[in-house]
Amino acid sequence: MAEDPIARARAAGRRTLTEAEAKALLETIGITTPESRVVEGVDEAVAAAEAIGYPVVVKVSAGEITHKSDWHDGSGVALDLRDESAVRAAATEILDGLAQTGVDGAILVETAVETDRATELILGAARTPSFGPTVLLGLGGVVAEALDDVSHRLAPLTEADALEMMDELRGRVLLDGYRSQRPVDHERLATAVVSLGELLVEHETIVEIDVNPLVVGGGEPIALDALVVLEG
Repeated sequence: MAEDPIARARAAGRRTLTEAEAKALLETIGITTPESRVVEGVDEAVAAAEAIGYPVVVKVSAGEITHKSDWHDGSGVALDLRDESAVRAAATEILDGLAQTGVDGAILVETAVETDRATELILGAARTPSFGPTVLLGLGGVVAEALDDVSHRLAPLTEADALEMMDELRGRVLLDGYRSQRPVDHERLATAVVSLGELLVEHETIVEIDVNPLVVGGGEPIALDALVVLEG
């Protein structure tokens, strides 16, 4: 049986799961994530990329690094890498950054997901002092904070609640296939929303889950990045 990612983080004395651990947790509730490998060295990164198949994404993997794109002059994330030399360069930068910052981390190599004509959403859950477990759905990606187009519900919630959350978004037209965008499978998205709420309710040690972006359009929602924070 695969190791419990929450137990692993606790054993290591961490409050934050690595991205790979967070995605492993999402997989247990049926939310799809890109195929990936966590490796320690440059040669291993190349081997992982070749096993997964190009193009790939290479990221820094460490529980304490929650904003990878801002880490170490932007070297924490390298997108759309299409050959060995690109992977070697990205992996080397990450290892150099870990050595310089003293962070205990590794390298995450994962398949690059095609996002053209798809919609990026943010799906989150949090345990709040006033309301308890809550779930958030909104427009995500780089525009999440700028647009602040979100809907909330208390957890656990029903599929009907999740569908209502979609209807409440100001940008809901994007979910219906606006212009060149692929229409979203509302039922599959609703299932993901409900499942995230159930995960938060079931695991009282989790205080926050942030999936951004969750790519939707034409099939299963895919979590491209994920953050899980545990209670102190």
